[in-house]
Amino acid sequence: MLRLSKLTDYATVILSYMAKDRSRVHGALEIAEATGIAQPTVSKILKILLKAGVLSSMRGAKGGYALAREPGRITVATVISALEGPIALTECTASHKGCDQASGCRIQGNWHLINQKIANALESVTLADLILPFKQPEEVSIPVNQLFR
Repeated sequence: MLRLSKLTDYATVILSYMAKDRSRVHGALEIAEATGIAQPTVSKILKILLKAGVLSSMRGAKGGYALAREPGRITVATVISALEGPIALTECTASHKGCDQASGCRIQGNWHLINQKIANALESVTLADLILPFKQPEEVSIPVNQLFR
């Protein structure tokens, strides 16, 4: 199963909250109260995102964190990479040396292709996309007799 960590999930919630009000800096306590994520967890995520260049920080009594770029220039792939490391579905897509079977593997290239398609999909979705209101896709109707061709 492909699954992101809770920290990555929380990071998208935090960034979405911040992206909705870019006119000011946000403190960890404020973000924790607004999102329902524990303050120590919020602080940990903010530090990771700051180190990755996704956020900027301002010190002082009126300090806090702000997005380092426009929401449309922060991709989901960037957020995932900041918290999880490189996007890699298998050992061979993370490192050419990581798999004992690499020398005899005939599907390694296919895994690289799959990994690249997923990475491209994650690069195509931005924080600006995440803060748009959710729109339920239109229901598609397929006649039953077309299912058995």
